[in-house]
Amino acid sequence: MLALIQTVDLALGIYWWLLIASAIFSWLYAFNVVNPRNQFVGSVGTFLFRVTEPVLAPIRRRLPDLGGIDISPIIVLLIIFFLRQFLWTTIAPAVV
Repeated sequence: MLALIQTVDLALGIYWWLLIASAIFSWLYAFNVVNPRNQFVGSVGTFLFRVTEPVLAPIRRRLPDLGGIDISPIIVLLIIFFLRQFLWTTIAPAVV
């Protein structure tokens, strides 16, 4: 059972970094730091968008309009942090 908990924790940790990479990439793209016509940049952007958008889109729909500020990645990061802490402080001790 501990292997399952560690695997879920690893998956949440990887998704954590994908969300951060997606946010940074969106800033670089918005401020024209990266070349959007570059094929590699486009494929990285498409990958990050497809991986993170299914989780971020429902949260964006529920949030009020904050102008140009998108706080949905922050909310998802907080949820992931809560899930990881819950996993290790509540579930893991009960299983082991």
